[in-house]
Amino acid sequence: MGNPLRTAQDRRLPRIPEPCALVIFGVTGDLSRKKLIPAVYDLANRGLLPPGFVVLGFARRDWGDGDFESLAYEAAKKGARTPWREDVWQRLASQFQFVPGSFDDDAAFDSLASTLDELRERNGIAGNAAFYFSIPPAAFPVVLNQLNRTGMADNAKSGGWRRVVVEKPFGNDLKTAMALNQLVDEVFTPEDVFRIDHYLGKETVQNILALRFANSLFEPVWNSKYVDSVQITMAEDVGIGTRAAFYDSAGAARDVLQNHLLQLLALVGMEEPTSFDPNEIRAEKLKVLKAISLPQNITEGSVRGQYLPGWVAGERAVGYLEEKGVPEDSTTETYVAVRLGIQNRRWAGVPFFVRVGKRMPRRVTEIAVLFKRAPHLPFDPADVEMLGNNQLVIRVQPDEGVVLKFGSKVPGTTMEVRDIAMDFQYGEAFTESSPEAYERLVLDVLVGDRTLFPDAAEVEQSWRVIDPLEEAWVGTKPEPYRAGEWGPRASDEMLAREGRAWRRA
Repeated sequence: MGNPLRTAQDRRLPRIPEPCALVIFGVTGDLSRKKLIPAVYDLANRGLLPPGFVVLGFARRDWGDGDFESLAYEAAKKGARTPWREDVWQRLASQFQFVPGSFDDDAAFDSLASTLDELRERNGIAGNAAFYFSIPPAAFPVVLNQLNRTGMADNAKSGGWRRVVVEKPFGNDLKTAMALNQLVDEVFTPEDVFRIDHYLGKETVQNILALRFANSLFEPVWNSKYVDSVQITMAEDVGIGTRAAFYDSAGAARDVLQNHLLQLLALVGMEEPTSFDPNEIRAEKLKVLKAISLPQNITEGSVRGQYLPGWVAGERAVGYLEEKGVPEDSTTETYVAVRLGIQNRRWAGVPFFVRVGKRMPRRVTEIAVLFKRAPHLPFDPADVEMLGNNQLVIRVQPDEGVVLKFGSKVPGTTMEVRDIAMDFQYGEAFTESSPEAYERLVLDVLVGDRTLFPDAAEVEQSWRVIDPLEEAWVGTKPEPYRAGEWGPRASDEMLAREGRAWRRA
């Protein structure tokens, strides 16, 4: 029963889920240890988890609850964002349980189902459970079929709600994505499926909507009349780490461009929704994704790259082909840049340059809106030599904030105009530090808020953008670039042909 003294408009009290269980498949993997378990601890530390909340781990380990708790303890203490409090941990850890088994082990899933039934009475979770797939995409169908066979995905049978969280990449192309969407929507109801894109959990990404629709300052110029181009960059200074098996079969376009960057593009390009209802926001994002146009000549309008040995942050870095587990003749790309358009009245003629790369000089994700130059400058040309395009730059990570670049007179006796920057940083403007993306998203799953989760139509439309690129790249070799560089030279040439240049992030 809800609180009779509270209304939906009351923002003073935090959102706290009903008593429930979080079942993590692949709980011993990297994602679980580095992100999920610390996020659960941070939510508990902030008082945002309900009494009786249970974490059930499932993995192919012959462990007991104590082994699971010690792994979780190390993971939470290492990755926690909020201060460590032993009493909070002890309270949370007392509700940890572990079920060993492989994904094709019927007996293990029967045991998981009976454990959830026991918790319904003992912990008062009323049959509420969220299943988190922290597992390789190839295992999704097997686990979904097991959940279907045991009835664990059935809301009516469980007596509460049952939800599933599926990590990206969702499919490998349009065909596999559609098949997976059909399966997951058959096993769970579509409203109970949460396709997670952790970028949408970042405060700065959500701030795109606030920046655009809570202010009258930007909307009048947020169109092709004033915007020259948009650049979306996701640069990583790291290599592929231990992900060779997955990464070499996917590449940068499938791994990041299809989900993270196209979602950022949709938020920048979307029209104002009629409300902040999840369905309204997704409807506007989907319109943008449907309006995306690919380059007429994909060879000229896109660049694939692969990093060679080099230096990053003063340290020697091996090339992609020298990474452990990568075939020596691999043609998988670690860098992609592509020129996209949005075919609607607001954005007609405005190029959206999107790029993603590994082993770049530094880690940065940003959206840069570059405005057209003033139609007339009544200054002496020498006075405005240092003046560039006005820019609005939304920094998603690591230095979250917004930068506005515009021209200003240099102090002195002459009229010299050059660019200056007004810089807003989250860490300085607010006394509360931003929650980690997984904190927000795990909480949203448990309270049933789907605002930040793409639906099946968005995922499939994103693949309709990526598949033609992948087809055009078949049989081609990626352009080489040295680790520590901002990508292949061909990427700079792609923009130079139009008289533009990449913003140095």
